[in-house]
This record gives sequence, structure tokens and C-alpha cells, in this order.
Amino acid sequence: MSKTNNIKKTTILLMIINLISRILGFIKEMTIAKVFGRNSVTDAFFAAFTIPDVMYDLLVVGALSSGFMPVFNQHLAKDDEEGAWKAANTFITVALIFVVIFNILYYAFAKYLIPLVAIGNAKDPATYALTVKLTRFMTVSVSFAVCAGLSMGVLNSYKIFTAPALGPVMYNVGIILGAIILGGKFGIFGLAAGVIFGAFLNFGVQIPNFIKVGKRFRLELNTQNESYRRMIRLMGPAILGLAITRINLVVNQNIASILDQGSITGLRYAQRIMMLPVGIFGASVSTAVFPILNAHIARKEYDEYKAVISQGLRTLIFITIPASVGLMVLNKPIVRLLFKTGKFTEQDVLVTAFALVFYAIGILGQCAIPVLIRSFYSMQDTKTPVKIGAGIVLFNITLNLLFVKFSSLAIGGIALSNSLAAVLQMMVLYRILGKKVNGLKTREVLVSLSKSIISSVAMGIVVYLTSFGIDKVLGNASKLAQLINVGVSIGLGVIVYVACAYLLKMEELQDAVKMIKKRRK
Repeated sequence: MSKTNNIKKTTILLMIINLISRILGFIKEMTIAKVFGRNSVTDAFFAAFTIPDVMYDLLVVGALSSGFMPVFNQHLAKDDEEGAWKAANTFITVALIFVVIFNILYYAFAKYLIPLVAIGNAKDPATYALTVKLTRFMTVSVSFAVCAGLSMGVLNSYKIFTAPALGPVMYNVGIILGAIILGGKFGIFGLAAGVIFGAFLNFGVQIPNFIKVGKRFRLELNTQNESYRRMIRLMGPAILGLAITRINLVVNQNIASILDQGSITGLRYAQRIMMLPVGIFGASVSTAVFPILNAHIARKEYDEYKAVISQGLRTLIFITIPASVGLMVLNKPIVRLLFKTGKFTEQDVLVTAFALVFYAIGILGQCAIPVLIRSFYSMQDTKTPVKIGAGIVLFNITLNLLFVKFSSLAIGGIALSNSLAAVLQMMVLYRILGKKVNGLKTREVLVSLSKSIISSVAMGIVVYLTSFGIDKVLGNASKLAQLINVGVSIGLGVIVYVACAYLLKMEELQDAVKMIKKRRK
């Protein structure tokens, strides 16, 4: 099997698993919305996630993708498995020591950290006290999350993607079980217990595969190992860049916390819907291509390296442009179908749907950024994305303050700032990467982009008219009517988009058809 087909096959497999995970994620969010609604209690719960999420991104997303995997893969590409594990053992040991210390300090100083991530919560004594309690209760979940991330980095380096991709599926299962089984009796703390259980399942599902490939693993502290030291040098700038980037989310949450009660929750639900295509397609493509990019750079295969980047970006364009248009057109029907139940009211639907329109603008940027950043990481350049990220943070904060203070956009302004920042970051990363490698396959990318936009506009018109007509006939009071509206509208939209893509002879559609025919044979 060719490398291109292997990338496509891996990407499709990951998309399927990530789709299952995202569906379960929405069931999780729907369950939370039904049981707890959109209020100060859910604001406290989601605010308690902030710092653990930041630590997970720094240790796992940043450290693994920028420092660990490029060096580890380089050893594997040269058939030096022993050298790979000598560096990995020390890296993993140091990470585990660090997370234990973090858990202790985080538990002890939680009450001083909450105002940094949700200043509005700190102004209300009851919400503040609940946020602190939830933060401390869920601290142990960070340990399981980091272990799962470390295992994922090793398994992905060995081209094992299924078990790590199933981890988030199990994580969502744990939270759903916590909400359903424990939520009624223990309230929001039952949900928090589900978080801990889900984090444990996320790690547990990867253990069998890790045992198979990790026979050389052992806890050791050889900090003089040159490959380990190179991992640290590479991950330093990347962690700084991620820390800067995460300021975006903290700023967004802080601004939302001083708006109307429930704004953090409404913003989160809109972001979760936006993250559906990002999580399914963006994460799948970036995960599938990263080891391949590392291998091409290790072997100095620069033309193949550029081809992989082009293919990844064109795949994302083909999928995310219609997804963005669809979410903007069907914003209220989708939010109503997913969340309007129990304590989640029609007013909550309108607030969340308003934010969703602006979040949808940045979907392509959100999907392409990980691919482009990892393209830099594969060349062991972790400084350039940091510099770009720092500038984007300032851009995002400035827009946030302007939109919220001088317009009536409210949480819509927060979402719009996030989207514009993502689009700008994608464009700057692409341009600088192109200069670094003496040109990317830009013409191919622009052709795909223009054809996708044309097809998506035609699709959007059909979807809007279909949804409007169904709403007039059936109304939107019942879940069946909501499901028919969204299901039929999306179904017709897919048909129109595929038909337009066929007429425009989009290469991505032709590739998909060829793969389906091959699988059927």
C-alpha cells in the first residue's frame, strides 16, 4: 500500500472513531444540559476544568507533539528502537513526577487560582466556593489524563492509532454514566465523579497496546541523555506557545463570566458544536500525517513532505467549508435539537445559537492550525509557531475587548474574536512555512478552496430553504420535528454539495469515491 493510501486509510479510521467520540460527547453535553441547565452551577463545573485542561495541553499536546514525538520517531525511522526508549523512559518519568507535584500544589492553592480563570465566579461567594470544591475534587483526573496522553504519543509513533482514539470515547462514557447514575443523588459532584472515572478509562483502554510495544519501558532518570535533552529543548518554546495560546481561552472565559449568568455554559455549548468537525476531521488529519511528516523529514524527502501537507489541507477544506456553512444556516435547529430539554430553555437556545454562527467562521482555521504547527514541529522548529501564537493572542484579546465593550454582540463577540484569530493564525503559519520549505503546493490548495466555497454556497441556499419550509409545516416543539428538520436539511445539503463537487471535478471527491470502490471490492 502506498504512503498516500495509508494516510487516507488511517485518516478515515480515525474520523470514524472520532465521530463516535463526538456523538458521545454531545450525548454528554445534552445530559448535562437536561439535568443541570445553563446556570451558575454549570458555570462553576466548567470553570473548574480550565487549569487541568491547560496542564493537559502543555504536558501532552505541547510536549509530546513538539519534543517527544519528532525525536522518538527519528530514532524509529533509523531503526534505533533502543535509543528511542532510552530518551522516552526519562521523559515519561520526569512528566509523571511533575504531574504529581502539580496535583499537590493545585489542590492546596485552588482557591487562589479560580479568580484567574473566571473572575465573575469569584464575585459570587456560593459559585466561588462550589468552583473551588469541584476543582479540588477533580484534581486526580489530571494524572490519568497525562498518563493517557503519554501512552498516546508512544502508540502513535508506532502507527497504532485505534486504542488512543478510543480513549476519548471511553472518557465520554465515564462522564455520561456519572451524570445519569450519580447526578440525581450527588448533584454536580456526581458529574465530577464521572470525569474521574472517564479519565481512568481513557488511560486504561491504551494499556494493553502500550504493554506490547513498551517492553523497553522503565522508570529512570538519565537527564544527561542527549536525545532526552533535545526533546526538552524542542518542547520549551512549544509549551510557551501553547501557554500563550491558552490565554485566549482564559480571557474568553473571564469575559464571559462577567456577562449574564450562564454565559460560560452557553459559550461552551456553542464551542462544543463547532468542535465537532474540528475534533473529527482536524484531529484525525493532524494525527495521521504527523508521524509521516516526521519520517519524511528524517529521510530528507522534502517533495513528499510538501505533498502530505497539501493533501491534509485539501482534505480539511473539502470537509470543513460545507460544515461551516451548514452550522451557520442551521444554528438554531441544531442547538434546539441537541440541548433544548429539561432546564435548557428556548432563550438558552437563542443565546447559544448566536455564538455558534460566529464560531463556525473559524472552523477551517481551527482544523488547519494543528496540521501546520506539526509541520513545523516535524522539522524540529518549535520557535516559529510560538512567535506567531503570541501575536495572535494579542490580536484575539484586543478584538474581544472591542467587540464586547463597543458592540451588542456579547458572547457572539467572544466567538467572532476566536474565529478571526484562528483564520489569521492559519494564514500566517501557512505563509511562513511556505517560505521555510521553498514553496508549498498553494495552487492546488486554492483551487480546492474556491471549488468548496462555490459548492457550499449552493448547499447553504438549499439547506436554508429546506429547514425554513419544514419549520413552517411541522414547527419545532417536538424532538421528532427537530430531528426531521435537521436530518432532512443535512441530507439534502450533502447531496447538493457532492453533486456540485462532482460537476466541478474536485479531486478530493474523486479520491473518496476510489477508496469506497476499492473497499467494496
